[in-house]
Amino acid sequence: MNDLPSVAAALRALPPSCGPVRLIGVDGHAGSGKSTFATRLAAELDGAPVLRLDDLATHEELFEWTGRLTEQVIDPLSHGATARYTPYDWTLRRFTAPRSLPPSPVVIVEGVGAGRRALRPCLAWLLWMDRGAEESWRRGRERDGPGQSAFWDGWIPAEIRHFGSDPSRPFADALVREGCEGYAVLPGPLMTASPDQAITHRDGL
Repeated sequence: MNDLPSVAAALRALPPSCGPVRLIGVDGHAGSGKSTFATRLAAELDGAPVLRLDDLATHEELFEWTGRLTEQVIDPLSHGATARYTPYDWTLRRFTAPRSLPPSPVVIVEGVGAGRRALRPCLAWLLWMDRGAEESWRRGRERDGPGQSAFWDGWIPAEIRHFGSDPSRPFADALVREGCEGYAVLPGPLMTASPDQAITHRDGL
């Protein structure tokens, strides 16, 4: 089962949420598959831009990137202008040359914290990768290898603190579950609690 085509069609039909842009959040635990899902969803959306929150975080500020996101991305897009943000290089440990992010009809924001309290008012839709924390972290450690073990040792308690004080899943419009043949996208806690949503069960989600 692969719900991506129907999800993409439904997202295009949403009203803009940030100036002319439909800003779509993809959140979940580290290692849950957010990056791959966002890439595949972007392809279904004819190459929609994807902002990776890893580009805004740093070693010293794993979750304290809201100011950079607002100033460099949200404010320009809300005025219909092209955003320019400076991505962080995790190897060089410094910010690098600016990148442009145009005010496309749909822009995907992907990363841990994409559904945070400060960003939700700007989102047209929030998707949560519905994979458990322990399984996600195990996948992430296996993906990154033993060389990143110390980073993961610090990341996990930081993620626990973040979601403990600013949870995203309760506010998700849809839950994404990865299967052998694609993705199943199910109604999330917010959509279940609020029946008057733009995307409903009738849209096949």
